[in-house]
Amino acid sequence: MIDSKEPVVLAVTGMTCAACAARIEKKLNKIAGVSATVNYATSKATVSGEGTSTEVEALIKTIEDLGYGAVAPKIEDGESTAEIATEAHLVDIRLRLIMSAICALPVVMMSMIRPWQFDGWQWVALVLTVPVALWGAAPFHRSAWRNARHGATTMDTLVSLGVIAAMSWSLWALIFGNAGDIGMKMNMSLFPRSSSMGEMSHDEIYLEVATTLVAFLLAGRYFEVRSRRRAGAALRSLLSMGSQEATLWRDGVETLIPIGALGVGEIFVVRPGETIATDGVVIEGQSAVDRSIVTGESIPIEISVGDSVTGGTLNANGRLLVRANRIGRDTVLSQMARLVEKAQDGKAPIQRLADRVSAVFVPVVMSLSFVTLVTWLAVTSDTQRSFQAAVSVLVIACPCALGLATPVALLVGTSRAAREGIIIKGAHVLEATRSIDTIVFDKTGTLTTGIMTLQRVDEIEPEYLSTVMAVEMQSEHPIARAVVHGLRDRGVVSTLRVDDFVNIPGVGVSASVNGQHITVGRSTNQHDSVVTVVEASVDGRVVARFDVSDQIKPTAAAVVAELRALGVRPMIVSGDAIGSVRHVAQQVGIDVRETRSGVLPADKLRIVSELQADGASVGMVGDGVNDAAALVAADLGIAMGTGTDAAMEAGDLTIVSGDLAVVPKALALSRRTLRVIRANLFWAFAYNVAALPLAVAGLMNPVLAGLAMALSSAFVVANSLRLRR
Repeated sequence: MIDSKEPVVLAVTGMTCAACAARIEKKLNKIAGVSATVNYATSKATVSGEGTSTEVEALIKTIEDLGYGAVAPKIEDGESTAEIATEAHLVDIRLRLIMSAICALPVVMMSMIRPWQFDGWQWVALVLTVPVALWGAAPFHRSAWRNARHGATTMDTLVSLGVIAAMSWSLWALIFGNAGDIGMKMNMSLFPRSSSMGEMSHDEIYLEVATTLVAFLLAGRYFEVRSRRRAGAALRSLLSMGSQEATLWRDGVETLIPIGALGVGEIFVVRPGETIATDGVVIEGQSAVDRSIVTGESIPIEISVGDSVTGGTLNANGRLLVRANRIGRDTVLSQMARLVEKAQDGKAPIQRLADRVSAVFVPVVMSLSFVTLVTWLAVTSDTQRSFQAAVSVLVIACPCALGLATPVALLVGTSRAAREGIIIKGAHVLEATRSIDTIVFDKTGTLTTGIMTLQRVDEIEPEYLSTVMAVEMQSEHPIARAVVHGLRDRGVVSTLRVDDFVNIPGVGVSASVNGQHITVGRSTNQHDSVVTVVEASVDGRVVARFDVSDQIKPTAAAVVAELRALGVRPMIVSGDAIGSVRHVAQQVGIDVRETRSGVLPADKLRIVSELQADGASVGMVGDGVNDAAALVAADLGIAMGTGTDAAMEAGDLTIVSGDLAVVPKALALSRRTLRVIRANLFWAFAYNVAALPLAVAGLMNPVLAGLAMALSSAFVVANSLRLRR
């Protein structure tokens, strides 16, 4: 059944254009409690429930009732069912393309080169055309019939009608007209033909139109499917990064097991040069780990006991013992892959415009073709020229390029971003990046390293240091970790039990230890300090103070300068003291008047809302629990991957490496992807706007129309693939 939190993803087969995807999407959304999007580029339907549960089998049946196929993607012998279906589809198209091209070439040559027109050539051309028009064009005919049974039309309807019309006219002319006469000649012309003066007039045949149209469109579809597979290569690479096996360490014995057999809490061995099997914590050994395949960072980082490691990264030298803390779908790698896939399955607002146009385009074109035929007959009484013009309108207007314009660019762009360590959560994010004019930075862990160090301890009542340490060990906040590590370095040990632990975002923590109420949080008396002062209290009295500070990230100043160059206004909004916040602002090049200090999570949310109310389009960059609400409220939430799960869940963009320098790169890549989408849509619309009048005016041969349509789709795909570079 559909879980509203876990959408069902179905691999859809049989879609041949964006109109097919629109039909399936519309039908699924008619099911009560279901919200669905269907992506033609990825051949997937993403369905989520809203209050009601629906059997997955019912969803599949709904799609099958429309004449398409659907399966729940799963892995079989190392390959996904979607990949297997795509490969089979590619092989089928290739076979039809080869046969059609072999038959089409001599038909075109005979039809357009008079010396090749031996006696009876037209009947040989007919024999070569029949398998192309029937078997080669079968996918178009099947799709057209399938949609006709449900009262719908797609681009395949136009193609099928064009082939049938050309074939039917030719058969009529050959059998009932005089085109079948032995010795019949046709003139070479890529433009509309008419009988020459002074020679015998023969009925025209359009066998070359039927064959070349099918060959061109099959070639376009073959390269389209292959290019879509190339566009998704980064995602498939991401999905395949994880290790398939793990070396289990149990009682000193090493055992090689499938990765699926490894459980949380179990210990596994990672030798030099091996891929780390899953997420975990190092319990023995030290090494350098290459995280480039996950974060985009090219420099390996040193890790040792107590450090976290990510599955899919490469152990460069030392031998490690790692305790698994995340497996399967919970690993960072799996979460990244799901987020990328989710973004690719979504739709940008700009794409929905194209979908609406495509939905009405085909019926309009069919009507226009009929009007063209009638008008030409009424004005010229030339049946052949009228027929040519009508068929050209059918062929030239197929909205393939329009349907591909957005999803292919989105597929390439999000895959490229994943390779750079940038996770774009949804297609809507691309639209958001275009208008961002203000970036609000959190300070700790964002502009600064977040690796806090304990500088000084004021031991008012030293006997309570172990109690304070016990409470701080329950928190994931960088300041709490700094206090714990600093006290441990000073020889403090704590095994005390902590009860009633509460995290108060932006303030601190509280708990109960041995019946005493303990609070640890920022001091209110640190207005001009460049360090953070933390006070620990027991039953209301202060027992210790800690001075904690961190370092500014080396790339922070350059990032601020890059954002200014992009026309973005930088700000700092932090819960830290005014002195610390202003010190960081001065170091990175942000005007101190653009800082807000000592703010709580609710204040961050309020500040973002106030900026939006003043007309600003706001991006928020943060990494902590206290940033989550502001990340959601911002027009663009950018979460640092080194931060908390809550922040990453709230953000629209996640910088996996936590490298601040990736922020302007993420904005630039998102904006570039949007520019490519807009360029694709412009040329797709421009192609139809320019070509349709030529076809209606009878100035375009159906052969040229088919070639032009195929080239328009190829252009859109090729333009999108530029994002890979």
